[in-house]
Amino acid sequence: DVQLQASGGGLVQAGGSLRLSCAVSGFSIDDAAIGWFRQAPGKGREGVSCISPSAGSTDYIDSVKGRFSISSDKSKNTVFLQINNLKPEDTAVYYCAVETYSDCSRYRSMRMDYWGEGTQVTVSS
Repeated sequence: DVQLQASGGGLVQAGGSLRLSCAVSGFSIDDAAIGWFRQAPGKGREGVSCISPSAGSTDYIDSVKGRFSISSDKSKNTVFLQINNLKPEDTAVYYCAVETYSDCSRYRSMRMDYWGEGTQVTVSS
């Protein structure tokens, strides 16, 4: 049974930082790609970043490049999303999801295999 637990969200002021964690159980992240997604109030869900730990590759959408950094800890089967210089428009529920036996080729279309519950990020101006 594959489960994902996202954590680390909170209320921060603009310009602050957060580190989100996605703990995966039931499947090795070394055999998958793990994506981070967000859904802002009244908007659709979008993929923001993805990592393939086995390939050592990462991907970001243009709007978060330079501020978001994705990484993984294989020993903990966990993926992290470091978010710096937070902006009010980053306010959203952040989700992580697994793309099994893949390489981030599907995350932008959100065709993921397993999803976790989200963690709320709220940025005050």
